[in-house]
Amino acid sequence: MSGKFHKVVVASDSFKGCLTSIQVADAVEKGIHVHWPDCQVMKLAVADGGEGTIEALLTTMGGRNVKVKVQDPLGRPIEAEYAILKDDTAVIEMSKASGLTLLHLSERNPLHTSTYGTGQLIADALHKGCRKFLIGIGGSATNDAGTGMLEALGYRFLDAECNVLKGVGRSLEAIMTIDTSAAIPELKSAEFIVACDVDSPFHGPKGAAHVYAPQKGASPEMVDFLDNGLKHFADIIKGTTGKDISEMPGAGAAGGLGGAFIAFLNAELRKGAEMVLDAIGFDEIIRDADLVITGEGKIDSQTLTGKLPYAVASRAAEVNVPVVAICGRSEVDALPGFRFIIPVTPADQPLVQAMLPEVASANIISSISYGHINC
Repeated sequence: MSGKFHKVVVASDSFKGCLTSIQVADAVEKGIHVHWPDCQVMKLAVADGGEGTIEALLTTMGGRNVKVKVQDPLGRPIEAEYAILKDDTAVIEMSKASGLTLLHLSERNPLHTSTYGTGQLIADALHKGCRKFLIGIGGSATNDAGTGMLEALGYRFLDAECNVLKGVGRSLEAIMTIDTSAAIPELKSAEFIVACDVDSPFHGPKGAAHVYAPQKGASPEMVDFLDNGLKHFADIIKGTTGKDISEMPGAGAAGGLGGAFIAFLNAELRKGAEMVLDAIGFDEIIRDADLVITGEGKIDSQTLTGKLPYAVASRAAEVNVPVVAICGRSEVDALPGFRFIIPVTPADQPLVQAMLPEVASANIISSISYGHINC
């Protein structure tokens, strides 16, 4: 190894199905200390705004888990968790309450599923004093345009005869009036940052229903019905709030939940990795670093499409800190922004063996300690 490192920052995504973000960082630290026992290794648990975001932010920033009894996508009682960080920021993964994995294959039907449980998590955090929210909306089972969430927050949706409608996909086409009078007052002073890595509009051929509803159990007829409902609801939203969300990038995310956040909660939609890096103050942490090490389980051409390692590399480039990427396997030899890429798995090692946590950790330690990170 050439040179001497005084401060190395490790900010790697998890190696999915194998190691968490902080376990990757622990292994990197052990490898570094083989050659630089006095080097300060700053380990950051990070994520891309999806699964694992709660755990990552709690590990890096501190706080506590909160468990709440809520409704699952079909209205059944379940226990879901979210986090309250030390600065009273609430971190919520909507999939914990309204996710597709909560349903059996035979139960998937976006006409009937609801984001009500996600709204219950937000309401609980509001009542506990939280006014800043970081919310991941990946993995939804729903196409209710966020009406279920809003219903749990006090909004009411009425049909032409002033009947109250349930916040589910089948109701969208019947909504004529949005009653905001009973919305939780604390919402007015709350800030919502939503992790959203898709650019889908609210409705249309590339919108929520056509692109995502089939995987949530929708037949072609259901897709058309839901898309018509989204278009109708967008018109009602525009008439009520003055906001036209039809073509807004990300409005169609999570079955239109992104649009609900924009229209009713004045949310800012961000790439998930950017949201997490901002939350932990990443730019300031790396300012005096000699090296940043990032990574993910597999690096390929998709790494450059907003994934966490690329977000890390882009920010490090702004302060002229070199970046090395590690991964289990790599489909590319080099990518812009990375000094080099280190696949840690030996070429002759079977994948089933490489995926064992103790083996993956050992591979990382040996790859780092054998002199691969000289810059």
